[in-house]
Amino acid sequence: MFQVGDKVVYPMHGAGIIEAIEDREVLGERKRYYVLRLPVADMQVLVPCDGPQSTGLRAVMSEQVFQQVLEVLRSRPTQAEKNWNHRYRMNMEKIRSGDVLALAEVVRTLSQREREKGLSTGERKMLDSARQILLSEIVLIRGLELEQASSLLDRVLAQ
Repeated sequence: MFQVGDKVVYPMHGAGIIEAIEDREVLGERKRYYVLRLPVADMQVLVPCDGPQSTGLRAVMSEQVFQQVLEVLRSRPTQAEKNWNHRYRMNMEKIRSGDVLALAEVVRTLSQREREKGLSTGERKMLDSARQILLSEIVLIRGLELEQASSLLDRVLAQ
């Protein structure tokens, strides 16, 4: 169980800090919720406390994992799936998994594809979302402003 002040990542939304743990009634059912403040999106999110595993809630990455993320971002992507629909579903699955290394793969692969061939509107939105989720975690673990984290990410992807 997480505590107030813990830095966590909520897949599909990004990284934030637990501001409170409260009992709330939602849809007629009373439950305990983590109240997350997502600084990058300037948003507050309620996440049920009963089973962070089911929601994918996890602690932010460690410095060691951050170094692995940088390696993934610098590496060359494998051959991408030709079928747009299959590629989109595989990437969405990686984002939903909450695995930061899989998220980094999506950012790397779509960023390279954008430089080489361009992206469809759907994949462009996916890249923007995946980047935002990754950036939110970098901002929290490194204590950077969003612009600084974005510059760091761009430099690493250009290597």
